Amino acid sequence: MPEQNHDSQQRPAPQETITLEASAEPTRKRLGEAAEAAFLARATALGFSVCVPWGDSNRYDSVVELNHGLLRVQVKSATMYSENRYRVKTTGASGKVYTSKEIDFFVGYVVPENIWYIIPIQAIGQRKGIRFYPTTRRQSRAMFEKYRETWCLLDSCLNVRLRRGAPRRCRSKHLDIRCALCPQRG
Repeated sequence: MPEQNHDSQQRPAPQETITLEASAEPTRKRLGEAAEAAFLARATALGFSVCVPWGDSNRYDSVVELNHGLLRVQVKSATMYSENRYRVKTTGASGKVYTSKEIDFFVGYVVPENIWYIIPIQAIGQRKGIRFYPTTRRQSRAMFEKYRETWCLLDSCLNVRLRRGAPRRCRSKHLDIRCALCPQRG
């Protein structure tokens, strides 16, 4: 309820921020569920509407929307650092690589670093796995570093997502944060 001061003018109550953390037993299924919960928390904190489909029969984990329609998202996480990289599979339980007919974005979450990679599925191609190098010198040469924290791509039209390379500018007018690699805002 709005607060009232001594002049009987109403002020809006201060907004509260809710911080969520996800943890899981160390099984693949539980770790995946924790990564999906972390994605839900992060995306909604940024202002996206997130829908989670009932069951786990779909090839996508979530559906997100801000201003450019509904987008299907598959979330995978990496927890082990090995050989200067984190690895994530880009296949489902069947071993089939995700396609653009099934999902719009592949989201990789590097749990120990708390880093998100928002990757258009077209950039994955036929790869059965991808590697992230967030903490090494190879970072500048790594193929998917240009998608680090590019949340603005979830608020962009298809032709922007299909372009190769990092965005020249942040494509979202609705996000309060600047994407990690967008050189300028607006």
